Parts: sequence; C-alpha cells; structure tokens
Amino acid sequence: MKVLVTGGAGFIGSAVCRHLVGDLGVSVINVDKLTYAANLASLAPIADSPLYGFARLDICDGHGLDALLAKERPDAIMHLAAESHVDRSITGAAEFIQSNIVGTYTLLEAARRYWNSLAGEKRDGFRFLHVSTDEVYGTLGEDGLFSETTPYSPNSPYSASKAASDHLANAWYHTYGLPVVISNCSNNYGPYHFPEKLIPLVILNALEGKPLPVYGRGDNIRDWLYVEDHARALFLVLTQGRLGEKYNIGGRNERTNLAVVEAICDRLDELRPNGSPRRSLITFVTDRPGHDQRYAIDATKLETELGWRARENFETGLARTIAWYLANEAWWRPLREGVYSGERLGLIAGRKRAS
Repeated sequence: MKVLVTGGAGFIGSAVCRHLVGDLGVSVINVDKLTYAANLASLAPIADSPLYGFARLDICDGHGLDALLAKERPDAIMHLAAESHVDRSITGAAEFIQSNIVGTYTLLEAARRYWNSLAGEKRDGFRFLHVSTDEVYGTLGEDGLFSETTPYSPNSPYSASKAASDHLANAWYHTYGLPVVISNCSNNYGPYHFPEKLIPLVILNALEGKPLPVYGRGDNIRDWLYVEDHARALFLVLTQGRLGEKYNIGGRNERTNLAVVEAICDRLDELRPNGSPRRSLITFVTDRPGHDQRYAIDATKLETELGWRARENFETGLARTIAWYLANEAWWRPLREGVYSGERLGLIAGRKRAS
C-alpha cells in the first residue's frame, strides 16, 4: 500500500508518517510546502527508509499535484495540510482561507482527476481521508459532547476555514462519488509539537523560567488526545471507515487550560527542580477573541465501529511528552531561537467589545 500524506512535515502529519512507515510498513509520500511550522527533522526516525519519500509542493498547485499523483500512483490520500493555529488566524486569516479552503478544493479536484484515471481494483480501493478538527462545532456549555451530527458553528477564522473544507470534502463525495471519509479530532499533544501551542509553549517557557501565559481565567476546557493515538485512529478510519461518513476522534481527557499548565509545572518541578515552584510563573493574560469555552468529543462511533481505544490517558501522555522535550533540545532549540520565541499572538489592536 502507498499513501500520499499532505502536511506530513507538520505535527500530526509527521506522527502519521512515522506510524505508517515505522509501525505498519506502509509506503508514504509526504507532500509539504514547508511553511514555518513544518519541520523535516520530525521525520528523522524514518527519513532513510526506502518506504518514505518527500515532495516539496503546495497543495494549491493543481498541476504539480496532477504530476505527482501520476508519478507515484498512491492507493490513498490522507489530507492533513492546513494552517492550524487559531491565534495566527485572528490576525492573518487570508493564509487560512488560501491553504485550508482553496488548497483543499485544489487537492480534491486533483484527487478526482487521478481517481477517474484508475480502473478495476485500483479505482475501487482508492480512499481520500480529510482530517479536520472539533473546533468546527463551535463551543459547548457545561454539559454534552460533540457527536458526528452536531451542527457546525465555527467561531474563529481557523475553524471557519476548516468547516468550509469539511463541507467541500463531503460535497465531493456526494456530487462526484469521490471515496471520501472525514475525521474530526480534539486537541492533540505529544512529541514534535511546534512550540506556539499551549503544552509545548508552557514546557519550554517553564524550563527557561519565563512567564506562563494563561488566557482569561484559564477555565476554558479542552479534550486532549495524544498524537500517536490519533495517528493510529486515522489509519483505521482511512482503511476501515465507511465512505461518506464522519468519525470523531477524542481522548476523553477534559482539562481546563489552567489545570494543564499546573500539571506541567508540577511534573517539571519533580524532574528539574529549580528552587521555586513553577506555578509562580503562571500569568493570566487578556483572553483570545472569540475563545470557545469547552470542547469535548464523543468517540463512540469510532470505538464501536472500528475498535479504536486511546492507549494514553492525559497523565501518561503528558509524562511522555515532557520527557521527550527534556531529551530533545536539539529539535526544539532551533525553533525557539530562529522561528518562534514565544511571543503573544492573536491580539487585535484597538479592538473593543460591544457592551
């Protein structure tokens, strides 16, 4: 089996590539534009494998995609390429529209042209997995879970762009018959995570004795999913999921943002004591505009139909994640010094809320 993975140099994409090649022995072609958050160093464990190949290509380049598909003749496409950081979407929405919406449309059309060129078992077995987020559903109150039938209600430019891409993928299945399946995941964390996101940012700031920014009161709730559990789920959805269906992927690990930060502080105090509790570094900052209050995934469909279960709970996953960052400064130090040093993103200058 050969799988074309878009965005394979990103956080989740690289985990998928490592799982496919390293754990399953599946041939992979990684297609990535190599934007700021992409890092080929994340593919080091499989870079020398004869099963792994890389193509630097923008998914908005339809002609380039046509040529690559004709050359590589994959059996499936796993589409993970996306701009993904909500804070950056607030002040730079255009890149999210271009990559997440136009890019997905361009890829779907290239996949449709390629699929229509196939015959027999090759055509019948082809699959296109569109990987998305639970943020398309909007926000939850104190109770309830996101299911596959929850209406879409995105509240950020990022989530709106992903909602649009979900609708495109669904439309290409129903209109053109392209064999599409869609997944929506909760917040991922784990090794090789670009340090603009909450968990790696807090780990690295805490190691360096810098303030630990917590939005608002820190009471926003996220459902955390260890990235390697997610990678396993995605392959199951790709190969065993019902065409035209959606599958929610979540770890059943709800935590407030403040509780996450405190857990990181406490773990680092155990492993790398520095004379004072790191909780003293916690700093409450102006909340993110349009900040969703709570996400929580109901993964029952995935668990019952495909037999998937998360192997890591939040405590074990966080321990593994912190240990990885402590052992892999050579991976994250260049990013901190040359790409993103931890500055606040997503603030709108002069913004005033209506009373």
